[in-house]
Amino acid sequence: MNNNKSMQQKRRKVAKTEVANGVVEDIIKGKQEINPTQESTKVVTSLFFLNDQEKIDKIDDGLDKSNRVRKRKSQTPSIVSDSIADPDLGYDLNLGTSSSGGGAAAKGGGGGGGGGDGPQRRLWVKNRSQDWWDKYNSADFPETEFRKAFRMGKDTFELICNELTSAIAKENTMLRDAVPVRQRVAVCIWRLATGESLRLVSKRFGLGISTCHKLVLEVCSAIKDVLMPKYLQWPNEDSMRVISNEFDSISGIPNVVGSMYTTHIPIIAPKVNVSAYFNKRHTEKRQKTCYSVTIQGVVDPSGVFTDVCIGWPGSMPDDQVLENSALYQRANGGLLKGVWIVGGCGYPLMDWVLVPYKQPHLTWTQHAFNEKIGDIQKVSKDAFGRLKGRWSCLQKRTEMKLQDLPVVLGACCVLHNICEIRNEKIEPQLMIEVVDDEMVPENGLRSSMAVKARDSMAHNLLHHNHAGTSFLS
Repeated sequence: MNNNKSMQQKRRKVAKTEVANGVVEDIIKGKQEINPTQESTKVVTSLFFLNDQEKIDKIDDGLDKSNRVRKRKSQTPSIVSDSIADPDLGYDLNLGTSSSGGGAAAKGGGGGGGGGDGPQRRLWVKNRSQDWWDKYNSADFPETEFRKAFRMGKDTFELICNELTSAIAKENTMLRDAVPVRQRVAVCIWRLATGESLRLVSKRFGLGISTCHKLVLEVCSAIKDVLMPKYLQWPNEDSMRVISNEFDSISGIPNVVGSMYTTHIPIIAPKVNVSAYFNKRHTEKRQKTCYSVTIQGVVDPSGVFTDVCIGWPGSMPDDQVLENSALYQRANGGLLKGVWIVGGCGYPLMDWVLVPYKQPHLTWTQHAFNEKIGDIQKVSKDAFGRLKGRWSCLQKRTEMKLQDLPVVLGACCVLHNICEIRNEKIEPQLMIEVVDDEMVPENGLRSSMAVKARDSMAHNLLHHNHAGTSFLS
């Protein structure tokens, strides 16, 4: 250390001497005029430059030493990494290879993308088995087993896939292949049909839990946007005439174009407005706290939904749900003039809503009329029974967010209509009996004209031998 310091001091003295001699020589040779201030400044500046240069030299020496150390250290890990095999982590590491890099580029950590010189991306993908879905998706899988699993035949399933392809199909990327359309639709339908948890659905289809949840919402949204306008719509005049004739043949009551019913779908207690979704009637009946949302539906004689109103809180009685529906607004605008929609005791008697007599002591005529109203009401109750039987997710408390629920419930109604239109029979053991306690509205008679029309229909039924007499037995 002492020798180094002495050598530095000697070099500094020599440099000062050379600078001074150079200035004197310039003066002697006449290259510049004698200016003491300028010359002193030049000497000082040169000394500062020498001091800075010494500092830079020291820094460069330190960097050279550190670089040599790094080079020695960097040689050891490369040898170790080549000699040790990759550990088995239970995952597949997908490495994209460049067009010119070959195996060396892959071993160097390359992935993803087009050029061989730039950095390449890597993606961890969990290795999941899709054997279950591959078996059900095979062409030789039995039709009966497929219908039992997905509540519909292969042809109907193929129809839905073809209708939704343009809305849900995704393109493959450099990182992974997109989930095929058939698998996307199958994940959604299986989830709705069985009500299985997303964890079990994920294992069956070999997909991630979040992926399955996303697929269910995407497919349900596509069903609402693409299929609902086609398969769930209010009938035109010709269709209403056919529907009216069919209901007339069932009950003898003329000008009936729909059977209306409201059911409740159980949900987990929401984080906001909990009291609004509290279902007091179901809570008292089951001795267990229940929360729900409502589905109000109008069906034709085949049990196909022609109108639905979904998502109102479970604490609302049937008449309030009706008043908040789009159907109510359209009816007040004259859409249902001269025709009837038959409802239960939870609805009020109006110019377009026909309900049974509710007083305690009924005449024979009123009993007979209520029986025929019950025949029409049975059509909508059975339709809701098949709806909940096909799509078991409607029977249990759902895990979905409240804001996503209307789209999912609407998709169930559309899929129900497709199955009904294509005569997809439901297995008898899946049918359930719908029980929703109806609350008689405070103002059950809202139209004097409707009261007279109902009395006239009841009289005609009894005296024209259309009314039954089972209430006498």
